Amino acid sequence: MGTTATAAPRPEGDDDTRTLAVIMHTAFFVLLGASLARFLLRHPGEPRTPWVVALSLFLALLYVLGPALGARLTARRLAWLTAVVATWAVLVTLAPSFAWCAVPLFYTGLRTLPARAAIVLVGGLTALAVTAQAQLAGWPDPNVLLAPPAVAAVATAVFVVMERQARRQRELIDDLIRTRRELAATERREGTLAERERLAREIHDTLAQGLSSQRMLLQAADRLWDSDPGTARTHVRTAASIAERDLAEARRFVHDLAPADLAEGGGLLKALRAVAERAATADLTVRVHAEGSPAHPLPALVESALLRIAQGALANVREHAGARTATLTLTCLDDEIVLDVADDGRGFDASANEARPATSVRGHGLPAIRARLRQLGGTLTIESAPGEGTVLSAAIPLEPPV
Repeated sequence: MGTTATAAPRPEGDDDTRTLAVIMHTAFFVLLGASLARFLLRHPGEPRTPWVVALSLFLALLYVLGPALGARLTARRLAWLTAVVATWAVLVTLAPSFAWCAVPLFYTGLRTLPARAAIVLVGGLTALAVTAQAQLAGWPDPNVLLAPPAVAAVATAVFVVMERQARRQRELIDDLIRTRRELAATERREGTLAERERLAREIHDTLAQGLSSQRMLLQAADRLWDSDPGTARTHVRTAASIAERDLAEARRFVHDLAPADLAEGGGLLKALRAVAERAATADLTVRVHAEGSPAHPLPALVESALLRIAQGALANVREHAGARTATLTLTCLDDEIVLDVADDGRGFDASANEARPATSVRGHGLPAIRARLRQLGGTLTIESAPGEGTVLSAAIPLEPPV
């Protein structure tokens, strides 16, 4: 099945230019016909009549050929304009009444030639028209001497000003189109960067943490393989279970689906318990508490973000805190939901850590958590001190921020 090409919309100025050209061409033929009729009525049977008729027909035929040459100045277009003006000049010399045809020729010259050359042409046409009309009047009529130059000046000024405005409008339209293209390219680049950041967060919160846990379990199994093979096999089975879970996460990640723990049903609290169970080790106990319940089902983005935040926070506890216990507390308030992750580990200087730029924070965990919360209008609070453990608090409003 073929596709249908859609033509680009034509600028409104092109339609106006074509309309004006049709009006001017029609006016030329009307004036040419009226001038010829006037001459035949007032000068029947004169020796110059055949020449006037022949030149009128030749000028009409010559003028008809003009639109086919286009409006752009070329050698053929310039030769055509020269022939039209020369033929008209001969006609005016033979019959001064043909001077009225100068007005459409003003437009033709202004549209074809550069501004200065066109003004010179208009001046020559006007001078010839004034001379012819003065000869026809038989005496120096002030109206004949002043009216044609005034009309020519007004027509030329209006045309030149309109052309300049049209050129500025075209330039503005071109600038607008170029700006829109640049804006679209910028939006595409920003979208690409945002998608890369999202992918980095997803990989860190799922696959990277799972691989880190598997490595720790397999290293522990390797150390205990000879002395305690039962525990070593337990570590291997746990690592295999984590690998299976990460495989499911990877598949859902490829299809951009919800986290596997949420997709299994049971809500956010059940998913948090599953995450806590996997994060627990022989040296780390992880508990989950809930305070209150939301009045309405939580948005999927909020549930997914809180689950990923819990995963990232527990990964930091397991790898850096040296804690023996960690607690996940989910608190549902009227206008927000808060996830607290507390541990009794070695802690750190939270004020110094907050003062660092995001790129200097060790690992990718905290920047990823902040980015997730920022997308949902949430906030992150960290309370910690060396030797006193850490409390990470992530709050997300249940209504869109104003």
